Amino acid sequence: MRKAWTAGLPACIVALVAATVAAVVAAVPDTPAGPAPQAAPAHRQSPRVSVTPGVMRVAVPQQAGPPSTAECERAYHIACYQPGQLRTAYDLAPLYAKGITGKGETIVIVDSFGSPTIRQDLAAFDKQFGYPAPPSFTILAPAGKIPAFNPGAHDMAGWASETTLDVEYAHALAPGANILLAETPVAETEGTTGFPQIVATEKYVIDHHLGDVISQSFSATEQTFASLAQLKPLRAAYQDAAAHHVTVLAASGDSGATDYGLDQHTYYTHRVTSWPDSDPLVTAVGGTRLTLSGGTYTSVAWNDTDDSAAARYFALSSAPVPFASGGGTSEFFTRPPYQNSVKSVTGAMRGVPDVSMSASCDGAVEVYSTFPGQRPGWSLICGTSESTPEFAAIVALADQVAGHPLGQINPALYALSARRAAGIVDVTSGDNTVSFYQGSPPTLHTVTGYPAKPGYDLVTGVGTVDAASFVYELAGFSG
Repeated sequence: MRKAWTAGLPACIVALVAATVAAVVAAVPDTPAGPAPQAAPAHRQSPRVSVTPGVMRVAVPQQAGPPSTAECERAYHIACYQPGQLRTAYDLAPLYAKGITGKGETIVIVDSFGSPTIRQDLAAFDKQFGYPAPPSFTILAPAGKIPAFNPGAHDMAGWASETTLDVEYAHALAPGANILLAETPVAETEGTTGFPQIVATEKYVIDHHLGDVISQSFSATEQTFASLAQLKPLRAAYQDAAAHHVTVLAASGDSGATDYGLDQHTYYTHRVTSWPDSDPLVTAVGGTRLTLSGGTYTSVAWNDTDDSAAARYFALSSAPVPFASGGGTSEFFTRPPYQNSVKSVTGAMRGVPDVSMSASCDGAVEVYSTFPGQRPGWSLICGTSESTPEFAAIVALADQVAGHPLGQINPALYALSARRAAGIVDVTSGDNTVSFYQGSPPTLHTVTGYPAKPGYDLVTGVGTVDAASFVYELAGFSG
């Protein structure tokens, strides 16, 4: 759901939905860029490709503070989590106790338009949960002046929600890291829409040594590009990140094994993936569903397709809805060397995602925002737009331990998985098969996805992480 829209819900609930996410760039330190991409099929229809945020949001009734998990389960029949619960789920306390908070590192978040209230909203979020402000919070617009916020513009509202989620949860999990919000002035232009400004913004940040890890949560379905040639100029920031050892992360998408078509309303009825997360230079972040039982958190592959409560509150619809971790194999890019160990899964092509974190709508996270045009206060947000900034925070912690930016981390992820490192938590349940009604008259379509299984899979990647071990392992330490 690359388009965002607003609609009414019963009794003072307002929804703003936008699903598929994806897109960032990743660096490759001391490693070749990987195999040359294959030529694109000749079935493209148009060079116009939209770049919009991938975030699913539902406001909760006004109250003094954010709801508890139990309150969400009673009121909405879905779970919700506060940031402290994610800290527990990913075993971050032992790191914080040692002063590993991301200190000295900078997380870069790139979003179109940003949010006019993000500074005050982050301050309120921090006050609620007792977190310190980031050492520095800088907002830049290298690609041009940001237009005045228009609360009636759905794209701007969607990007404001995305910005809020990205900033608050990157900071929540890496409280000692600096935050740099790099805003772009446009979400659509002629030709390849939005991406040129993203590339320019990334190159500015990288060339001026302003950050160590870049988090982005937007994308376009591979099939909506007119040709592979259309992508090549947009990869400039990827090589630039590689040269400067900057890690760039991408969300793998929120529509399971499918994604949106060129019209941004209908889904492909066969398996597709999105770019840039499918690029060999990208670390693609997928989604899991965290479940809490008896004080213990476990992870399964995120798939809310048949969750009637999630469909009601996040899609204003009845189930089925295609809400699941994006994953599959690229049609553009052949398998990079770091995936040779999992070629039985990916075949000859690049597989995504690489790693996963919390993204489920039945287990949404709580954010605070007050930008105009929406109900101010607490909201529930889900999707791989959530998992990507969360993982960016984990990378920032590892950068601190290593004492330098790690750059491209994909080779390390697959090596750690192959040796069954303690920090890699295998996810072996669930899948990303999705169903939806489409057409006139509406017809039920099912796109068969991929199962989570021991080792690498095309729904959760190598799995999720236990940060207390993973951060040291990723940094190159044994413990």
